Amino acid sequence: MGIISKMKEEIRVIRERDPAIHSSWEVFLYPSFKVMLHYRLAHRLYLSGHYFLARLISQRGVRKTGIEIHPGAQIGTGFFIDHGNGVIIGETTVIGDNVTLYQGVTLGGTGKEHGKRHPTVGDNVMISAGAKVLGSFTIGENSKIGAGSVVLNEVPPNSTVVGVPGRVVKRRDQPIPRHTMDQVNLPDPVKEDICALQRANSELINRILDLEAEVRYLRKQEEEPSEEAGRKQAEQKKDEGKGKFQNENL
Repeated sequence: MGIISKMKEEIRVIRERDPAIHSSWEVFLYPSFKVMLHYRLAHRLYLSGHYFLARLISQRGVRKTGIEIHPGAQIGTGFFIDHGNGVIIGETTVIGDNVTLYQGVTLGGTGKEHGKRHPTVGDNVMISAGAKVLGSFTIGENSKIGAGSVVLNEVPPNSTVVGVPGRVVKRRDQPIPRHTMDQVNLPDPVKEDICALQRANSELINRILDLEAEVRYLRKQEEEPSEEAGRKQAEQKKDEGKGKFQNENL
């Protein structure tokens, strides 16, 4: 794909995913567009073994856009970074086709190990603002990472991940993220857990109240025969006393 074809593809991708754009000329002002121009040249130099020149061009792109893409990273077609400031993509990161990142995303490694140490991101994945994906594992295709999440483990395809650390809260039956670009309507596992605890607590309280009512009823049932027996005994003694009194008078 030549430079003109790549520019046309960039324009198409940005217009598809950013509702704020009004004309194709605006694409030339986008940080995503600028940093990808630097990345492609730096990546070509990196593959040729010109590591210093590759890093030099890459750092120029960082200073201009606030987006750091290591020239060794592998990025597929249809890649888009919305807003972009603070995005970091590590050396051994592999990104599939039609992936979308938002500002503040980190695709990083853990520790000082060599070899593959950064994530692999499948096709059609959306990673929302401020999310951190750390380590050498795969984010399955068609998945969505919620804003501010910290993902430390593998994510199956067609999943939604939220939280710190990230947890899979939804599987299957969801639209491809780039079709909706929805970062808001995500499940809230903490809220769901709290609601479940509240329901369980209410059920427990109601059960305790029912048990207390049953205990009071049983106690009342036990007390009534005792009172009746006491009354009968008192009446019997009274009758005996009257009889004794009458006998003495006679």
